[in-house]
Amino acid sequence: MFVFSKLVWIFGQPLSLAFFCALLALIAGLLRWRIFSALGAAGAVILLFVTLFTTSGNYLLQGLEERFPKPGSDPDDVKCMIVLGGAFENDVNTARHGIEFADGADRFIEALRLAQKYPQSRILVSGGDGSLSGTYEGDAAASKRFFPIFGIGKERLVEETQSRTTYENAVNTREFLAQQGLSNCLLITSAFHMPRSVGLFRKLGIAIVPWPTDYRTTGNVSLGLDFTQPSLNAQNFGTALREWYGLVGYYLAGRTTLLFPS
Repeated sequence: MFVFSKLVWIFGQPLSLAFFCALLALIAGLLRWRIFSALGAAGAVILLFVTLFTTSGNYLLQGLEERFPKPGSDPDDVKCMIVLGGAFENDVNTARHGIEFADGADRFIEALRLAQKYPQSRILVSGGDGSLSGTYEGDAAASKRFFPIFGIGKERLVEETQSRTTYENAVNTREFLAQQGLSNCLLITSAFHMPRSVGLFRKLGIAIVPWPTDYRTTGNVSLGLDFTQPSLNAQNFGTALREWYGLVGYYLAGRTTLLFPS
């Protein structure tokens, strides 16, 4: 299932689909199949235009981010928090033994803020090596270097180092919570990733409090054209589409109860 999910994303992301449409157009053209050639070329152009020059990706991402609004204030007390992996450049960290962040860095920055505000809280970091090669350290390993720099003692950390997917995050976290006697933890992950994460945790009967962070949109996005930031548009479109692949896939596999948890 893990390898299949990775392959689906490699071949199913917008730019890959546009490439395959263009390849189809080329092959069909060489074989003088004019209709298929035209369809392939049109598909590639439409996919690239929507991905690069419209707000579609930002609009989809915004819908995911708004599903679980962030509470207006911090809780009175925090006993524990679960931080899902996806914040570190694990390949770089493995090679350089440093602390290099990726786009999801806000997950750990928010966890650090809360850990300093609630010194009695425990921090469970769930994240192993999610690459196909399996040769890199995960977020849980990097967290052992990150938190102590800011005065967070290692005795407060619980590292779950084996999970490769969000589903494995949830399954493995349930075991660690039981071992540590922890419950009703804050669930810290990117806002766009929260619907899928909450769906999985709920299905497994894990009581959590959603605590979204790492917002990528303003919350005021409407559908339209945008020629100012094609690379960012493509990145956000891909991020949103990947989440929807996950939501649909987990729902069809029976790993979540609802297609779009709220």
